[in-house]
Amino acid sequence: MSQAAIAETQITFSDVSRFYGEVLGINRVSLTIPPGVTSLVGPNGSGKTTLMNLMTGLIRPTQGEIRVLGVPPDHPEKLCRFVGYCAQFDAFPKGLTGYQFIYSYLLLHGFTAAESAERATAALQRINMLGAAGRQVAAYSKGMRQRVKLAQAIAHDPQVLVLDEPLNGLDPMARAETIALFREWGEKGRHVIVSSHILHEVDRISDQVILLSQGYVVAEGEIQGVRNEVKEQPMQILVRCDRPEMLAARLFQQRGAVEAKISADGKGLLLRTRDADGFYLMLNRIVMEHGLEVESVAPADDDVNSVYQYLIGAEGATV
Repeated sequence: MSQAAIAETQITFSDVSRFYGEVLGINRVSLTIPPGVTSLVGPNGSGKTTLMNLMTGLIRPTQGEIRVLGVPPDHPEKLCRFVGYCAQFDAFPKGLTGYQFIYSYLLLHGFTAAESAERATAALQRINMLGAAGRQVAAYSKGMRQRVKLAQAIAHDPQVLVLDEPLNGLDPMARAETIALFREWGEKGRHVIVSSHILHEVDRISDQVILLSQGYVVAEGEIQGVRNEVKEQPMQILVRCDRPEMLAARLFQQRGAVEAKISADGKGLLLRTRDADGFYLMLNRIVMEHGLEVESVAPADDDVNSVYQYLIGAEGATV
């Protein structure tokens, strides 16, 4: 295969920097991202979202060159045909149902009304949201809004999926289903770019990982070994649910937590665990056995950042 043909299967950054005035977004980044699932990992402010906004053409680099399957991101009429983007924050047109939200953007892509209807239905079914398709997005829970954004991103069947914190707000079942979709798409030869600060899940999602710190890429490569390193460090997780006292008791009985604290409003449980994978399996069992209503499961930023600093260690000090 020629170099030109190889370039058309990869996402490349060549000495790319982006500054917001005097504030650094990313600096001197050179990357080649092959097909498969790639996780961008780092705490808030590390450059993950800047990197994603650059590859989707939402912002332009201060210097350097970017190519997405051979296409520069400042050619949106070409880029948007094969790139799907799921933003971290919600921004839905007022009054639309989930179905209308996806259908309207498919029309903008240039599909006919019949094609748009078929694709919107298929995308909603793919992420198990067909039953809520006729409800207004404003009435959706956080997890449902996350899933309908994902459906909109995949409805036009893109080769490149750029997903900014797509697991935030999902319950354990939806989280597992979404991770399975990422793996399936990656195995089909698509690019799935996922930003995450949920380090213990990265090895389940990714073919490779890119670690970012303060706008620099400090490490990249295959993910082997990350799980074992993370297991050595206690991880802090916040669970919002209807019976946090019962959950805490069950976790301590099964040695799934080393510390737990109920939030002031009585609806949250802040816990520390040394085995995050084991905790999520245990949480699934408790939900099924006791009918626990879980609103959200998410890492607590301060502790995740400390784990991240442990992982980059000496590399971060030499940047």
